Amino acid sequence: MNHLSPLLVQSSGICAERGEGSWLYDGEGRRWLDFTSGIGVTATGHCHPRVVEAAQRQVGTLVHAQYATVTHPNMLRLTDRLYEHLPRSLDAVAFSNSGSEAIETALRLVRQATGRPNIIAFTGGFHGRTLAAASMTTSTTKVRSGWQPLMAGVCFSPFPHSYRYGWSEEDTVDFCLQELDHLFLTQSAPTDTAAMIIEPVQGEYGYYPATRRFMQGLRERCDKHGILLIADEIQAGYGRTGRFWSHQHYDVHPDLLVTAKGLASGYPLSAVAASRALMAEGWPGSQGGTYGANAVACAAALATLDVIEEEDLVAHAAGEGDYLRQRLEGLMERYECIDEVRGLGLMLGLEIVKAPRQPDGERAGALLKACEHSGLLLLRCGTHGQVVRWLPPLTASRQEIDQAVDLFQDALEETA
Repeated sequence: MNHLSPLLVQSSGICAERGEGSWLYDGEGRRWLDFTSGIGVTATGHCHPRVVEAAQRQVGTLVHAQYATVTHPNMLRLTDRLYEHLPRSLDAVAFSNSGSEAIETALRLVRQATGRPNIIAFTGGFHGRTLAAASMTTSTTKVRSGWQPLMAGVCFSPFPHSYRYGWSEEDTVDFCLQELDHLFLTQSAPTDTAAMIIEPVQGEYGYYPATRRFMQGLRERCDKHGILLIADEIQAGYGRTGRFWSHQHYDVHPDLLVTAKGLASGYPLSAVAASRALMAEGWPGSQGGTYGANAVACAAALATLDVIEEEDLVAHAAGEGDYLRQRLEGLMERYECIDEVRGLGLMLGLEIVKAPRQPDGERAGALLKACEHSGLLLLRCGTHGQVVRWLPPLTASRQEIDQAVDLFQDALEETA
């Protein structure tokens, strides 16, 4: 018996006691190959020795230095280390605790800086569960239902979901850009629009990458109308897609970048990056929080960057992501219930169906339970819970990938 809220529903029956690399262990010593990475958080695997050592050392020195009161060395060093990986124009960083909090920080900044009220978000996007972040989220209704009305000033434009529309990529992008131009005439004039916010690779909706022409079309319209472009890199950033940032696949530079999840290997930390000139347009005192830029979390984030760079994990994610895709596409050729493999790098989703383009969330759920029983932990997403997502740590080995795919194939047979 425990007193945890019943509204917090776990996707598995596992009570994890410890983790090591790609593995989770319960109190009885049973282990699971964790291809969820805490929804992309433990990018360097569970308890990477470099991260553990950095956090342990910091706990004995300084745990909390409230960053609206004092600075501390880890926070200052982390801004410089992050800048080494950011677009050159994004030379100022603001820290928060969570992805949702960082999204709201970005929203506050773009409205203050432009003096414009409206935001354009894209259908299927997930930006968080707090009020403003949920107001920009349309991945599923569960994030929005039961507490509306939400924040005003948000307009939605289509994202290029070619699979869902059943169109070619070219036709889908044409449609989406035409609808965006129509939105300027019918919902939010450019002079009323502060920013567009987009996941360059959508997460919760089903692991849909954008396209180069679509992203460049957004950039062109933002430049034309003085609108700011926000890249939500919370799930797809930090090496996950085989580039350090997912927007780099499209040769587009955002005006603001939001990151979290893999930033500190499991410690709560998020960040918003923008140009110093843009940050200066916000109102003094509009950024802050009690626990933001926690000293231990910043130490873990610095060690995470060390691991990513020294172990060449971005290139590893690209190479092993290609291999994982090949293995999953091999399964798609054999099993009719897999309708598409989507995503980039080590962020891949399998569309599970009853028949072509008929989502089968029940089968996807059964697959995950069968995998859990045999020692593999996966997650679902999508409107019907029909997308099985693959988010192994960036450190996952070829042997572990093979083992995971083999276990998933056994689950396909078991649930047939």
